[in-house]
Amino acid sequence: MKLKTDLLVHPSEELSEKIRIELKEDVTTRDRDLAAIKEWLRKEPHLPNEWEDNPLMTFLRGSSFSLEKCKRKLDMYFTMRAACPEFFTNRDATSPELREVLKSKLQGPPLPGLTPNGRRVTICRGLYPGLDSQQITDTFKLALMIGDIRLVEEVVGVAGDIYVLDGAVLGPSLLAKLSPSVIKKFMICVQEAYPVKLKEVHIINTSPVVERFVNFVKPFLKEKIRKRIFIHKELKDLYKYIPQEMLPNEYGGKCGTMDELQAKWTQKLIEYREWFKVQDFLIANESLRPGKPTNYDELFGIDGSFRQLAID
Repeated sequence: MKLKTDLLVHPSEELSEKIRIELKEDVTTRDRDLAAIKEWLRKEPHLPNEWEDNPLMTFLRGSSFSLEKCKRKLDMYFTMRAACPEFFTNRDATSPELREVLKSKLQGPPLPGLTPNGRRVTICRGLYPGLDSQQITDTFKLALMIGDIRLVEEVVGVAGDIYVLDGAVLGPSLLAKLSPSVIKKFMICVQEAYPVKLKEVHIINTSPVVERFVNFVKPFLKEKIRKRIFIHKELKDLYKYIPQEMLPNEYGGKCGTMDELQAKWTQKLIEYREWFKVQDFLIANESLRPGKPTNYDELFGIDGSFRQLAID
């Protein structure tokens, strides 16, 4: 599909070569690996028969070109798309509900540039402290919509993701509306169903409420991710991890304002409106799964453990 905007700066050839080494991407065999994954999809009766090449290649990169890991990730991706209709249906960025969140409730744009080691940075900040439960769910939906766009548009590959969470407007009323089940579903999506290599999470504008929020979420995170969370008392400490100039203006950088980036990503989401409609039908069909169908109650158990899902 031809798009009007290009929001993601891709790595240079020199940096791409370093990323390929890190992701174990062999340019002489990657097409063969892609063909193998496509053939596997065609043979799995419970999964879509085919999908676009770009997202499949993104899954291969996110799996370090391990075919078995890629298969498990893809199976979980299509499983979660069926299991979580609250995240994966009605993904129309022009709807009043999603437009309201995008415009006045929360911002979460990926930044256009890359860090020197090839990582993509996303900054999330609230604009309104009183989100209701549905708006929290819609926020997660929008985050996964952006994730799906990146499956298509990260055509070269990046070396991982860094998230910056700005807790300035996080208030106690929001904590009271967080649902453990919704948080867990979202964390399973991020950690198990998407080819995300989460390298760092940085929390800025912290407060006791923010620290309570982090402690609320930690049980749903893998141990290795818990160790990658950094809480900063001062903004300048963030610059040790992310070059200052690639940040938005509000954070001392030069890549534009958060409002400008949010507006561009909102337009991008609207451009994908028809694509999202097609994706609604690309889900796992548990009635056709060989062997035992996935038990959603077991999948979304409340113990916070991912032992049965661990994909390392």
